[in-house]
Amino acid sequence: MDEVPGVSKIAITGKGGVGKTTLCALLARAMALDGQRVIAIDADPDPNLGHALGFRRDTLQRVKPLSEMKDIIEERTGARPGSLGGWFALNPRVDDLPERLWIEREGIRLIIMGGIKAGGAGCACPETAILKALLSHLVLERHDTVLVDMEAGLEPLGRGAASGVGLLVVVVEPGIRSINTALRIRELSKDIGIQRVGVVANKIRAEADLRWIESSLEGMSILGWFPYDNGLVDADRDGVAVWEACPSFLARVEEMKPLFFSPVPNNRMG
Repeated sequence: MDEVPGVSKIAITGKGGVGKTTLCALLARAMALDGQRVIAIDADPDPNLGHALGFRRDTLQRVKPLSEMKDIIEERTGARPGSLGGWFALNPRVDDLPERLWIEREGIRLIIMGGIKAGGAGCACPETAILKALLSHLVLERHDTVLVDMEAGLEPLGRGAASGVGLLVVVVEPGIRSINTALRIRELSKDIGIQRVGVVANKIRAEADLRWIESSLEGMSILGWFPYDNGLVDADRDGVAVWEACPSFLARVEEMKPLFFSPVPNNRMG
């Protein structure tokens, strides 16, 4: 894929509840304010990115994830979801789907993909085929800034899409389960060929939290951090965009942003 100035492909992952959806929403807002054409992809089986972006609840209730659009999946793959046996297309046509699927708010186009089951734990099925094909198309072929809010596993990216990801961001919090997930993701990223991996620390209460994360993730690059803030709880309760509830978090993302577009620095925290 040719490099396009001002365009980035970033995947964001981490243990559930660490704040990856919050970071994805903030990055989407910051890049949209820069005038970039932003596509935000919710690839988590439990989709919440729309709420973090401030879409109205009734709007989101009308949106069906691609993984549940049985007619489109059958049309493109040749197989009905849930059917047993038979053949289906592994590389269905998807280039016309983004405009049909996205909803837009304040310059951010949101696509809700729904869950993609891991190959070792789920099925080789038409739903998985179309979701992977669309993700690869968006990452490899679209000249847009693409942000992918993922679950902890990286299998949905596959080797094809992974080659187009400019940066994988792992969000962590002060906790051993979060750290263990980050270390597993680092190994998985090597297996599928992702070249740049960075860490954003969240829910930091004291400097000791930062230092513990840094020492626990030796060799991984720290791009920035966020303090613990109850405002995010209020944002979720009130259904407002995270940058409206926590303006200081958007300012922090603006400070981090140069590191998202430059070679990953040494493991240092400011």
